[in-house]
Amino acid sequence: MIQQESRLKVADNSGAREVLCIKVLGGSRRRYAGIGDVFVATVKDAIPGAAVKKGEVVRCVVVRTAKERRRPDGSYIRFDENAAVLINEAQQPRGPASSDRWAASCATRGSCESFRWLRRCCDADTEG
Repeated sequence: MIQQESRLKVADNSGAREVLCIKVLGGSRRRYAGIGDVFVATVKDAIPGAAVKKGEVVRCVVVRTAKERRRPDGSYIRFDENAAVLINEAQQPRGPASSDRWAASCATRGSCESFRWLRRCCDADTEG
């Protein structure tokens, strides 16, 4: 679960390495973000010469969390670290490629209008 001041690894090739959550979007009292939720963040570490600069305010979507998530079959899935992907205002990924499974799904859908499918993908994924 991601909340304000949480630091996350960036899981795409946008040039950012680490982001800090400023605000979880979806309501004035919303405190936590899970897989598929969008939040506003600032870039804390970036690759030199990249399009994304340190201190830039960006939107991100959560793709991995250390907090376990229960699947419909009763098993649990969790990751070693929290990770996010940078997106633009049109809900498209800013990076050209990624090593995560969300990239293939996003490419086949043509857009990332709703990130709820990330939760379903996490529930259906059996590889971990």
